[in-house]
Amino acid sequence: MLVVPGRKTDVKDAEWLCQLAEAGLLKASFVPPKPIRALRQLTRYRKSQISERQREANRLHKALEDTGIKLDCVATDILGKSGRAMLDALVAGTTNPEILAELAKGRMRTKIPALREALEGRFEPLHALLIGAILVHLDFLDEHIDRLSDAIEEQLAPFGAAIELLCTIPGVQERSAQNIIAEIGVDMSVFPTAGHLASWAGQCPGNDQSAGKRRSGHTRRGSKWLDDALKDSAMPAIRTDDSYLQALYRRKKPQLGHGRAIGAVKHSIICACWHMLSTGEIYNDLGGDYYTRRDPQRQIRRLVAQLERLGQTVTLQEAA
Repeated sequence: MLVVPGRKTDVKDAEWLCQLAEAGLLKASFVPPKPIRALRQLTRYRKSQISERQREANRLHKALEDTGIKLDCVATDILGKSGRAMLDALVAGTTNPEILAELAKGRMRTKIPALREALEGRFEPLHALLIGAILVHLDFLDEHIDRLSDAIEEQLAPFGAAIELLCTIPGVQERSAQNIIAEIGVDMSVFPTAGHLASWAGQCPGNDQSAGKRRSGHTRRGSKWLDDALKDSAMPAIRTDDSYLQALYRRKKPQLGHGRAIGAVKHSIICACWHMLSTGEIYNDLGGDYYTRRDPQRQIRRLVAQLERLGQTVTLQEAA
């Protein structure tokens, strides 16, 4: 962020603002180097194109609903090889369910009887025009996203080791790691501690107290692009069995709810990124039983209380 006296100004990746900061005309609290700024432009634009592709796919589903064709009830991915062949045939004018179902490939051929029923509908010339335009746009977006991904990989060549480090965190895939590096860079010396990075990223609870009363715990606003990347990593992380991040989520959810528990996982991930990029060490998972090992008596009390609520009398005896 670039701080202008009297007000805050977002970077917005504006080259002229960065030049002013480098010239000393503005006070810069965190201005990433030019390679990271270029990478950030690419990853953000790719993210917007991926979102646009998802919206276009949703339009395709809506158009198919209007025709009465229930292809998505049989095919897991209507834009896969089998589904795309059927859609192209529909746009070309083939509406016979028998002929369309025979276009199934691979394992989809076992569903041919169900496909015949699902492909019966009211496919009119208007639908052919709309769905044909959607398919062309999807092809364009797929090609565009692939070109952006190639450019991002080329830009990330000097940071390959950092990408491999971040991918050792449960839930962090290569694309999420690329987005995180693009937003925070690889030089962690600009953040004195992991807490400073988490605060800058907007992943810390707020602290609004007055006269001994705490009024709000909302997090401050950070980069929405970084927040999306952390969320994309946190969701699969909480589904990773026997991992610390899953244990953290399960511990926080009954107390805080789903949203804030995910926030705790995102905070843990961003702090892990700071430590890993600072030391060069891979992620060391504490394990799914971390909280049980840290305070076994608390776990015992919790389990005993559950049994007592069920009307049982519990007598504890240590094992030999």
